[in-house]
Amino acid sequence: MTADGGGLVLVVEHDPAVAELQRRYLAREGYDVEIEPDPARAPAAAERARPDVVVLDLSTAALPADLHRRVADAARPAPVVAVTGPLDSAAARPLGDHRVERPFGPRVLVAAVAEALRRGAPAAVPPAPLRAGSIALDPHDRTAATGDRRVTLTVTEFDLLEFLMANPGRVFTREQLLDAAWGPGAGAGSRTVDVHVAQLRAKLGEASPIRTVRGIGYVLDC
Repeated sequence: MTADGGGLVLVVEHDPAVAELQRRYLAREGYDVEIEPDPARAPAAAERARPDVVVLDLSTAALPADLHRRVADAARPAPVVAVTGPLDSAAARPLGDHRVERPFGPRVLVAAVAEALRRGAPAAVPPAPLRAGSIALDPHDRTAATGDRRVTLTVTEFDLLEFLMANPGRVFTREQLLDAAWGPGAGAGSRTVDVHVAQLRAKLGEASPIRTVRGIGYVLDC
């Protein structure tokens, strides 16, 4: 879509004043706008709203490193315009071509949205399947299996297992796992991690590679 034809823009912005300013400028150009103030809920919001483009503020500290990828996966084929602070070329490369650096005026953002819609989402290489013993996880299709048995996981269970399988042999505290699977400031306690790990182990059965590291957290054995 183009600005002339409208389209839905999902704006992920925690600052209400900034979000409202962006909404007003985008609305003037004919876009419908939905605001998501919580970055932790951005992937779910993108999956639910099916926007034509996402504006994702990544300039806030302590966001998960994989948030852009998760939002892009959920919003696909819609492009994601990343809002960042100044970045070097290595840090900016994974964000693709659709990016604006703070500080900028609202018209710069409107132009970036129009350009992203004109060019469309760049072709992305599907993430590689992950394996740990007999467990196979496909991040692209979001499917899991142990051997030839399909395992049904909730969204959070999948995100938690994917994070551990992507970092085999590394010990994570419960707080680190909360940030990775639930997002910073999600309000969940460390007990929530224990409950979800228990659920994963029950579903994976004897094939579960998740090991408890007493006094610290959990690790996925290679």
